[in-house]
Amino acid sequence: MKAELQSDLAFRIRRDLNVSDAYQHAKFRAVEIVQKLLDDRAQDEADVDAEQLRLAVGRAVGAALAGTHLGLNGPERDWLQQEVAHEIQGYGPLQRYLDDAEVDDIIVNGPDRIYVERGGTLYREAARFRDHAHLMRIAQKIVGPLGRRVDQTTPFVDARLPDGSRVNVVVPPVSVDGTTISIRKFKRTPLTGHDLVKLGSMSREMLDYLASCVRARLNVVISGGTGSGKSTLLNALSTFISPAERLVTIEDAAELQLRQPHVVRMETRMPNADGTQEVSARAILRNTLRMRPDRIIVGEVRGPEAVDMLQAMTTGHDGSMTTIHANSARDALDRLEMLLAFGGLNVDMRMLRRQIAGAINVLIHLQRTANGRRRLVEIAEVCGLEEDQVSLQTVFRVADPEDPDTDHFIQETRRSRYDRRLQRARTSLHGQSRTGVGL
Repeated sequence: MKAELQSDLAFRIRRDLNVSDAYQHAKFRAVEIVQKLLDDRAQDEADVDAEQLRLAVGRAVGAALAGTHLGLNGPERDWLQQEVAHEIQGYGPLQRYLDDAEVDDIIVNGPDRIYVERGGTLYREAARFRDHAHLMRIAQKIVGPLGRRVDQTTPFVDARLPDGSRVNVVVPPVSVDGTTISIRKFKRTPLTGHDLVKLGSMSREMLDYLASCVRARLNVVISGGTGSGKSTLLNALSTFISPAERLVTIEDAAELQLRQPHVVRMETRMPNADGTQEVSARAILRNTLRMRPDRIIVGEVRGPEAVDMLQAMTTGHDGSMTTIHANSARDALDRLEMLLAFGGLNVDMRMLRRQIAGAINVLIHLQRTANGRRRLVEIAEVCGLEEDQVSLQTVFRVADPEDPDTDHFIQETRRSRYDRRLQRARTSLHGQSRTGVGL
């Protein structure tokens, strides 16, 4: 993008032009001209090189503006040409935000409302879709290459973009006010443990402890609300896994960025229009147990697969990790009990909690604060059963959970329940930097 398009003028263009019906008409007239040209040449949109597209778009924009009252100057015309190119080879109005490294999330609420998250805060953008049909075309363009579809019979779908960004689409009649698209952007360079320390998400001591837990093959569950950074932390912790281990990941939309050489990535599949061909996380997890994994990493447990995940953790797959939606570390245990019951684990409550206490070693709870910051609130060890309740020992916690700006953390105990395993893990790294891997 040219430098002048980054200026205040660019903002005015977005504000004044994108919302203009005349501008939208000219843009789509240019798109039609380019598409007709490609059809005449029997060329596919994806096969056109950048220079060919630039020339074709430039001529098409000139033709589309002829006879209109849109008096566009040079930068404004450049902006329009980029918008047309995004319609041909990108995702329309969303492409500019997908290319913007400062944007973390993109949210579409109908054709006229687009929001983006920058630095943890949502902002409404002036960009818009031409109409509902335009919005639906972009939605189909996202899910189509994955063999999925979204319509009245399949009104919501999870998908991912080619760069790994996670997408959720919901269409009417489920989405009453129009099609919604939610995009969690995929970071090209994932955050490391060191990055999280610098951002104030945790302390150096917390990172050292968690690195030792991963190396010692403790089973870890990461809890938190939506957008609290669970997958980001899971990625960061995975860097401490030995490259000699065979890892299997199971996700609804593959987004984990594991760097080890021996990784098998598995992805669930939604049922088709007639309700068949579904591949659930539980079915994949059961099959994974036959694949000789050293560790199993499940992007999120949210259903009956929780039963198989716990069984894997207690049957030779030490060091497995997963995430779960919850409001606290204790709440994560309660939610897990509920998921196990839904999964058909029909045992009395004491036996159920004994299964949990025997499977999970460490709970990590994350929080997204009111100002958009993401941080670790608590790291707790599971210490078995005590009076029929799963006993937790807090190892680290944030000093004041109510203060969104604090980056002060407190170590509650110096003695871990898993001291021997942690010490063996540190000893096995003799001659290496204790926190050098992945930082």
